[in-house]
Amino acid sequence: MPTEQDLPSAEEAREALTAVRAEVAKAVVGQDVAVTGLVVALLSRGHVLLEGVPGTAKTLLVRALAASLRLDTARVQFTPDLMPGDVTGSLVYDAGVSDLVFREGPVFTNLLLADEINRTPPKTQASLLEAMEERQVTVDGRPRPLPRPFVVAATQNPVEQEGTYPLPEAQLDRFLLKLRLPLPPREAELEVLQRHATGFDPRDLAAAGLRAVAGPEHLAAGARAVGGVRVAPDVLGYVVDVVRATREAPSLSLGVSPRGATMLLAASRAWAWLQGREYVTPDDVKALAPATLGHRVQLRPEAELEGVTVDAVLTSVLGGVAVPR
Repeated sequence: MPTEQDLPSAEEAREALTAVRAEVAKAVVGQDVAVTGLVVALLSRGHVLLEGVPGTAKTLLVRALAASLRLDTARVQFTPDLMPGDVTGSLVYDAGVSDLVFREGPVFTNLLLADEINRTPPKTQASLLEAMEERQVTVDGRPRPLPRPFVVAATQNPVEQEGTYPLPEAQLDRFLLKLRLPLPPREAELEVLQRHATGFDPRDLAAAGLRAVAGPEHLAAGARAVGGVRVAPDVLGYVVDVVRATREAPSLSLGVSPRGATMLLAASRAWAWLQGREYVTPDDVKALAPATLGHRVQLRPEAELEGVTVDAVLTSVLGGVAVPR
């Protein structure tokens, strides 16, 4: 982690992180919203849940982002037989010292890709909770800090339900954002095929021309600048009113918790800074609300039967809360 004296200026950090989006586009077509969301999460030190059908470049997106940001990354394929120690690390016997030594698991990285997280049992899912919340893992009673930054990008498939274990509310609440990766429009899909026809290999990002345009020092400088983004009292009140309105929505059985309010505020500040502003507007809150709040609420069964969606409920909530002037 760079020292404060080594950090670039806030403007240099913003320019470098803006360039990341163009760099990732060399490998991933048509997922600009997801790339921006991941950058917001890195600035906010938050985690991201990526949802999309197979083949929408979720894994490639995370790998390309890590390469363009010069971050260490590791991938864990979550399966029904994956054990907690396979993620966090475990004690193993070392004959050289005739004692048990700790062998770090893949969680000791900057950007952890937890692939198909809903395919592993709750016990293994829970092994990530401490890492996500405390930025450490405890093995044999000893806490072991994780590298900084540390962000989990977890993927899940929304269509296959057999053999999956839905994430509990407590774990969903640990994710700053839930980003959906939609199927691309025809033009974007055509560009994907054209790239592959001319020799693009998703396993060789360097050959695609992708290079590091930013680094941990830019993220650190950006996070520090985000901490200085101003939030007026009426905008704070707007965040609280939006969150409280979800708890009163008749179609929802579970509204947003106070943690969700702090997450919405954090994401809005990071987005405002990326846009070149030193203050948060109600429009920033509106822009980040669907991705920040959607996975923290639950529909009532009767609302689901009527075809009501979470997106529709949140749109209604945002439309019903008075916007400060």
